[in-house]
Amino acid sequence: MTDAVLARVYHQSDLELLAKEASIPIVNGLSDDYHPVQILADYLTIQEHYGHLKGLTISWIGDGNNVLHSIMLSAAKFGMNVHIATPKIIMEMADILSVVNEVIITSGTKLLMTNDPLEAARGANVLVTDTWVSMGQEEEKKKRLQDFKGYQITMQTAKLAAPNWTFLHCLPRKPEEVDDEVFYSPKSLVFQEAENRKWTIMGVMVSLLTDYSPQMPRPTF
Repeated sequence: MTDAVLARVYHQSDLELLAKEASIPIVNGLSDDYHPVQILADYLTIQEHYGHLKGLTISWIGDGNNVLHSIMLSAAKFGMNVHIATPKIIMEMADILSVVNEVIITSGTKLLMTNDPLEAARGANVLVTDTWVSMGQEEEKKKRLQDFKGYQITMQTAKLAAPNWTFLHCLPRKPEEVDDEVFYSPKSLVFQEAENRKWTIMGVMVSLLTDYSPQMPRPTF
């Protein structure tokens, strides 16, 4: 009774089962493992701001979550370097890293993984973070806030970034993740990023359901 489904689920396996059994396109709106539509919206925002993607460095400072996984799997394909700072290098990333390393070798980009937020911010064009306490993790909040002590993105963090740095957050944002000075600064692209989710989802649906070809120039890789 529908032409496509955009599903937001917990388990990635639920999406894979939907895709296996359905005769229509199944789009990953979010799973515990990946958040691809969000990352497409982020790349659209970055492309609009800088005019290109290739050669930029994205610095992720925060949790090793689904948004990070999607960045890791896609950034190198667009010629972008990735710096990652998490309180601990999540062991569950092992499978992702095996794929990422192959792409990095062929693209000539760089991947930095560290526990030091300032090291990850150094020279970055785009500073990115996300919630530290995701849906279903409320009982862990106190411990997680302690684990992420020192990870708040501030102007002190940004001082180590490239002069043309910008800030992204997929929202909703909490002050412990990024302070007001950064979040509401001219360097913050969060509201443009939020609007671009709408256009990205519409673009995905159009590309899946029609023979439409974009008339605008493609992103500069």
